[in-house]
Amino acid sequence: MSPGQSRALADVRAVPARSHAVLRLPGGISLRYAPRAALVSALLVLLCGAAVGLGLFTGPYTIRTSQVIDVLLGHGAATDRFIILEQRLPRVCAALLVGAALGLSGSLFQSLSRNPLGSPDVIGFTTGSTSGALVVILTGGESATLGIGAGSVLGGLVTATAVYLLTASRGVAGNRLLLTGIAVGAMLASVNDFLITRADIESAEEAKAWTYGSLNAITWPYVVPLALALPVLAALAVPLTRPLTQIEMGDDTASALGINIARVRAVSLLLGVVLAGWAIAVAGPIGFLALAAPQLARRVVRVPGVPIVSAMLTGAAVLSAADVLAQHLLAPFQIPVGLVTGAIGGLYLLWLVARQR
Repeated sequence: MSPGQSRALADVRAVPARSHAVLRLPGGISLRYAPRAALVSALLVLLCGAAVGLGLFTGPYTIRTSQVIDVLLGHGAATDRFIILEQRLPRVCAALLVGAALGLSGSLFQSLSRNPLGSPDVIGFTTGSTSGALVVILTGGESATLGIGAGSVLGGLVTATAVYLLTASRGVAGNRLLLTGIAVGAMLASVNDFLITRADIESAEEAKAWTYGSLNAITWPYVVPLALALPVLAALAVPLTRPLTQIEMGDDTASALGINIARVRAVSLLLGVVLAGWAIAVAGPIGFLALAAPQLARRVVRVPGVPIVSAMLTGAAVLSAADVLAQHLLAPFQIPVGLVTGAIGGLYLLWLVARQR
C-alpha cells in the first residue's frame, strides 16, 4: 500500500461513524455538514476576528479605543483616519487573504502530491514565483503592483511546468514530485541570489527585504486584486475536493471510479500556483504557512478529504496571529512576518519528524 493510500485510509478510520449531521431547511431542502468541522471553523473565525481587533486597535502609534471606533464609523481626525484606514486596515485584510490563499494552495499541493511535505514552498514553486517577482522589482517595476503580480504568477507557472514535465513520465505524485521540486527550487534560489547581487545597492536592499515576507508596507492597491481573485479561485477549487480525495487512494482506484486524473492534477496544479503566486505578489514569500496550515486543519477537523475551508481559515488565523507577534515582539521595531512563520514552521517540522516512526 502506498503512503498516500495509507494516509487516506488513516483519515477515514479517524472519523467517527456519526461525523456528519443533516440540517433540515424549509421547502424540503437538506444540508449535510460535519458538526466538528463547523465548530472548528467557527473558532477559527473568532481567532481571526481577535487578530483583526488587535491589529486595528494596537500599534506603534497610540490611538484610543474610542477614537478607533469613531474612525470605523466614518468620523475621527484626519491623522487617525489615515493610520486606521490606510495602514492598519489594509494590513489586517492582507494577512487574512494571504493566509487563506496559502492555506488553500498548500492543501491542493499536498493532495496532489499525496505527501504532507508537498507544499509550494518545499516543492519550489514559491521560489519560482519569487524569481518572477524579483525580475520585475529589479528592472524598475517595484511600484507596479500588477507587474509584480504578473511576474510572480508567471514565475510560478514556469516552475510548475518544468517540474510537471520532469515528473510526468512516472506520475505527478509522491516523492518524485517532491524531490524534483526541491532540486528545481534550489537552482532557482541561486538565480534569485544572483539577481540581487547584480542589482544596485538600493534595489538590492529593497529586493532582499521583500524576500523575507512582510506586511509592513501593505496598501489597498495590493489587497484589492487578491480580494477579488481569491473567492473565484476558491470556488474553482471546490469541485476538485472529491476527485482529489479519490486520487489520494491511488491512481488505479481513482481511474476505476471514473476520475480523469491528468485533468484533475493539471487544474489543481494551475490553481495552486496562481494562489501561491498572487499571495507572494502581495506579501513576498511567506515561508512554511502553506506547509503547516492544511495539516493542522486535517488534524483538528478530522474529516476525510481536502480541507479547503478549514485550511483557508487556518492559514488566515495563523498568519494574522503571526503578524500581531511580528508587530509587538520587538516593539517599537517591526520584524517581517515571514521570519515568524518560518520559526513556527520549523517547530512544526520538528514535531512532524518526531511523530514519524
